Amino acid sequence: MEKISATLALLGILSLFCQWLGWKLRLPAILPLLIAGLILGPALGVLNPDELFGNLLFPIISLGVAVILFEGSLTLNFKEIKNHGRMVTSLVTVGAAVTWVCVTLAAYWLVGFSFEIAMLFGALVVVTGPTVIVPMLRSVKPTSKLASILRWEGIVIDPLGALLAVLVFEYIAYSSESGNHVLMALGLMLSVGFGLGALSGYVVGTVLRKNMLPHYLQNTAVLTIVLAVFVGSNLLREESGLLTVTVMGIWLANMRGVDIAEILEFKETLTVLLISALFILLAARLDSSAMLDLGWGGLGLLLVVMFIARPLSIWISAIGSSLQSNDKWFLSWVAPRGIVAAAVSSLFAIKLENLGYEGAQHIVPLVFLVIIGTVVVQSLTAGRWAKWLGVAAGSNQGVLIFGASPFARDLAKVLQARQFRTVLADTNWDNIRLARMDNIPVYFGNPASEHAENYLDLTGIGRVFIISPYRQINPLVSFHFQDVYGMHKVFSLNSSEASSARHQMSETHVKQLSLFGEHVSYAKLSSLVAKGAVIKTTNITENFTYQHFVSRYGDGALPLLYIKDKKIQVITGNAGVATIPADVELVSLISAHALQEAKTASQTQTDTAKAT
Repeated sequence: MEKISATLALLGILSLFCQWLGWKLRLPAILPLLIAGLILGPALGVLNPDELFGNLLFPIISLGVAVILFEGSLTLNFKEIKNHGRMVTSLVTVGAAVTWVCVTLAAYWLVGFSFEIAMLFGALVVVTGPTVIVPMLRSVKPTSKLASILRWEGIVIDPLGALLAVLVFEYIAYSSESGNHVLMALGLMLSVGFGLGALSGYVVGTVLRKNMLPHYLQNTAVLTIVLAVFVGSNLLREESGLLTVTVMGIWLANMRGVDIAEILEFKETLTVLLISALFILLAARLDSSAMLDLGWGGLGLLLVVMFIARPLSIWISAIGSSLQSNDKWFLSWVAPRGIVAAAVSSLFAIKLENLGYEGAQHIVPLVFLVIIGTVVVQSLTAGRWAKWLGVAAGSNQGVLIFGASPFARDLAKVLQARQFRTVLADTNWDNIRLARMDNIPVYFGNPASEHAENYLDLTGIGRVFIISPYRQINPLVSFHFQDVYGMHKVFSLNSSEASSARHQMSETHVKQLSLFGEHVSYAKLSSLVAKGAVIKTTNITENFTYQHFVSRYGDGALPLLYIKDKKIQVITGNAGVATIPADVELVSLISAHALQEAKTASQTQTDTAKAT
């Protein structure tokens, strides 16, 4: 018992360390998790999951996979798929089918799998997933269009690919029966899976929509219900549980009036505590000799996955699209496989071995070979490939603004007009609605949440402005994006007017993040805009210097930032207005009184000139 407790503690610590290492190196966390499992398992023999957990190992893996599939299916919103273009829709349908067929044939011919096992393997490696795609995109930085395609492909194909693998496995599990019996058994399993999944999703959705649970119990209740439904479904019909929880998640994701944002946020904790530990366990179960036994056939299959199946799926899916050849070649190279493939393959391999299927023991090492090959090779080369093709976004000068107040919306419009990608995020729906009416890209919710990790498109964004009245959330958003972009790319308004001591920021923090100046607060900006102040751009030149600008507008002008050589320089408490050089475009907030005085002075000068 003490050994199990020590191992669980070690898994927790290793999971956290691997997640941190992946963030630090800007690599998918699956890579350090995989290395940790291989070192502890096959290399050193310190961790033997089968010996340690015994009969409990299979239930642990089963429940873990059930949670993974449920959480993944929560991101499958059919309306959002339509909103992200024809290419994404084609990739997760036609492209997935092309990949499945190519990999199935390769596994059949090159590895010697039976056709049924080859079909299952092909379905398993269809999945990419956001957990491997998003960190890679942050490092590679392709153009916004390509990043959006890859990110949404990963989000959508995650549950669809898993659902395909589950259906193929169920077919294999019942294929040994007689013709009529297999149809009846498969039909019963599908009826239980789809029926109970839809019913469970509807019931849970109704409970959430009517607020029948206190807020603090919602995440825990949903997780508990998912596990109960998974077990109950398997009791009703063996092997139907995975299909049931997948359908349940999809139903919840598409049910009207159900807010699943909090449930998706809970995924972050599950990822660290459950999925990460599970992946280390799965990697530790690998047999090094089994990897070597794959031989040239395994290597050939990896090459087919990377150099034939993926390019074919991209080029066929892109027929009729506006993508250029360079775009297609870049997309053809980026398709790393992730944790869904590893977890589901391990579970199915155990079940198929118990059923006596020949070749089932090779599924897991082959899936891990594909994961290692795609993640390692593509992570190391995708950046150079993007630059060589000319599809890299270059220096990220875009801005994410937290807070969509009238001032923030006016600033966003000015930046957009100068070709800087600007996204507004807010938890206030009215602000988001008004921003949408101004054709400004928006995100409704907390930009530091796990939901935002998947749905907030940060392509081209290089800095963050925090211009919101939410004093409890602002520091959290600030610290979150300091981890992403670095401390010097995140700017926040001075919140020193907060009435409560626990809302106060440290003096050092204020100086580092004093957006637009050390004495500029949200209340001040809102008051100026309410009194008619407007954001104005002014060209500062050798003939019209900043001193001339000050003489014209006086204290009624608040410099915000300036643009030089297509780059934004933010004015802060540390970099004051005295540093504004010539040959820049100055963006400032000018009060109505200052504008009127400047207009009057200009008219007086004009009248005087005419009189003389």
